[in-house]
Amino acid sequence: MEKIIVYHGGSQIVETPEIRITRFNKDFYFGFYCTIMRKQAERWATRYGKMGYVNLYEYCPDESLKMLKFDKMTEEWLDFIAACRIGKAHDYDIVEGPMADDTIFNYVQGFIDGKYSRTAFWELAKFKHPTHQISFHTARALTTLKFMEGIPVYEE
Repeated sequence: MEKIIVYHGGSQIVETPEIRITRFNKDFYFGFYCTIMRKQAERWATRYGKMGYVNLYEYCPDESLKMLKFDKMTEEWLDFIAACRIGKAHDYDIVEGPMADDTIFNYVQGFIDGKYSRTAFWELAKFKHPTHQISFHTARALTTLKFMEGIPVYEE
């Protein structure tokens, strides 16, 4: 299996990734989130201040893990994110696909709240740039990541 470089952007260097339960549910529920897009990780790293870190990991996929992958935004993707956002857990080790950025999140929330129909959601959900996320949801999933380095990044 081919190894892939993935990035995690945050306020600190994370040599040992962990799954944190937070107050808010994420797109794919609670997990450790990375991306294959370095620029996106840089945005994540600087979203709360002028400086952050992009952590690089070598990801070695393990076919024995239960994975779900969305290649693009689909009806199944929308239903999965809506369920995760309202707190419905899943049993996947790893989930990968597009992310609902701040704008898309508002549309997802509008869909969940019944303010937007499915048709209206899809009309509104147009990205200005592609996004990607891969989330690790179990201790076994986290063993597929090997920390390489943490690089400081600064808001442009």
